[in-house]
Amino acid sequence: MAAQVAQTPPVSTPVTISTRVDQVGMRPLIASWVRGIIAVLIAIVMLIPVIWMGMTAFKPLPDAVSVPPTVFFTPTLEGFVSLFTQRRQLSAEEWEAMKQRTDLSWAEQVMLPRQQTIIGESQFGRQLLNSVIIAGSSTILSVIFAVLSAYAFSRFRVPGKDDLLFFILSQRMLPAVVVTVPIFLMYRQLGLYDTPLGMILLYTSFNLSFAVWLLMGFIDEIPREYEDAALVDGYTRLQAFRKIVLPQAVTGIAATTVFSFIFSWNEYAFALLLTSDNARTAPPSIPLILGTGGIEWSTIAAGSMAFLIPVVIVTFALRRHLLRGVTFGAIRKG
Repeated sequence: MAAQVAQTPPVSTPVTISTRVDQVGMRPLIASWVRGIIAVLIAIVMLIPVIWMGMTAFKPLPDAVSVPPTVFFTPTLEGFVSLFTQRRQLSAEEWEAMKQRTDLSWAEQVMLPRQQTIIGESQFGRQLLNSVIIAGSSTILSVIFAVLSAYAFSRFRVPGKDDLLFFILSQRMLPAVVVTVPIFLMYRQLGLYDTPLGMILLYTSFNLSFAVWLLMGFIDEIPREYEDAALVDGYTRLQAFRKIVLPQAVTGIAATTVFSFIFSWNEYAFALLLTSDNARTAPPSIPLILGTGGIEWSTIAAGSMAFLIPVVIVTFALRRHLLRGVTFGAIRKG
């Protein structure tokens, strides 16, 4: 019985936590804390303009233009109401009569302290919708065409490949103002001036050069042996592209989508010079918010906040793929 007990192997406790040798001691721990504090400070400094813009969007007009700037204030929606509505100034008699009414909407109640009443909707809502349609459509088209073009350049022998790639890249070398005049004349002849279709085609062509080069780098990193094995198993080239290449290139596609959307969303020169009313987007409209009797900084800040939200939503939705996408090549080559 004693021999059997002696032969029983001891029960070892499983190791659940491991520590790297170079991270043992106080010096690596202090260095890690210092790096974290520096990163937080840099993030705070970079976010100060955004935080201040958000604060200004909810400030009453006197607090928005006060000197020195007001930090503590009573939040209000005056800026957003002013952004999406048209108003007129009330006379003293009309103002007193409006104060006695009980059927005012919440927006009219917000503007009542400024002695203003709402007479209709502004153009900014439609212009923001134009930005969503034009930027979204051009991003989808540019990414689709870029995936196909990048795959062709990466996998097939294209005559004059280097010259074609340089020609595609050269579209981004000239400032937008240089080509605006010929594009303006061409669009006037073709009937594309001040049309969403014209802006979608223009943004797609300018996004395509950047998207092709970016996606070709991602597709080059995908081993061709995967496709060769799929072709041996009976897949067609299109099936191999759809089932092998696309799933592995999804990180690059997400990164390209975000960058293309940001370019189309923020574009100012073309939107200012090639549109007037029907296809006018939000970027040229925000600087034109002047107000009555002075610049309404709270309204401008509210417009900037409304303009920022769609980009934040797209980036946040693709954040996981975006993080892997921007570091894809470095990880594969490391």
